Amino acid sequence: MANLPPTKSNLIATKRSRELAETGFDLMDKKRNLLVRELVALIDQAKDIQDRTENTFSAAYAALSRAAISMGGHDRLRLLAHYAIEKDEGIGLKYRSVMGVELPAVTSGEIRMDTLPYGLLATTSALDDAYVKFRKAKQLIMDLAETENAIFRLAYAIKKTQKRANALKNIVIPNLDATAQQIIDDLEEKEREEFVRLKVIKAQQRSREE
Repeated sequence: MANLPPTKSNLIATKRSRELAETGFDLMDKKRNLLVRELVALIDQAKDIQDRTENTFSAAYAALSRAAISMGGHDRLRLLAHYAIEKDEGIGLKYRSVMGVELPAVTSGEIRMDTLPYGLLATTSALDDAYVKFRKAKQLIMDLAETENAIFRLAYAIKKTQKRANALKNIVIPNLDATAQQIIDDLEEKEREEFVRLKVIKAQQRSREE
């Protein structure tokens, strides 16, 4: 835009572009701040879920060991898991938008803790306890995967938004300011030249009249 002809219409267009760029920068800056706020909240949330996941897995494996002991060994548990517990493939994804950034939400069938996929015959309460704890661990893993994926997406969006905001602030707006100033200087120079030219013409007319 630095090579625009020095006209008033181009000056008006340049100033309008500058206003739009300033508005764009303000919007980018607000978007970045909101995304950072969301990111910080998710980082805290991820840490909490990670801690709970580790604790739940520890408790689940301890319960599984007790179940193996009470039921006569791991082989019986493997048979039960193979024949009585169905493979769960009901996990899906939905998305929610935060300032235009699509964040995933992991979905699955309802995880009920009050029902068991096997009969009570030849099983123990220790197995029930292990099953419930592993179901809780599964839900926590889903929550953690959802949260960590959202964190990565937000971090990328923040970096991209910051880059655009910097480009507007440090390149686009200064260039528009320089272009507008150059047009103003050129227009003032033309006005001075026109003033001198008219002054010369008037002087010449007076000389002829004399």
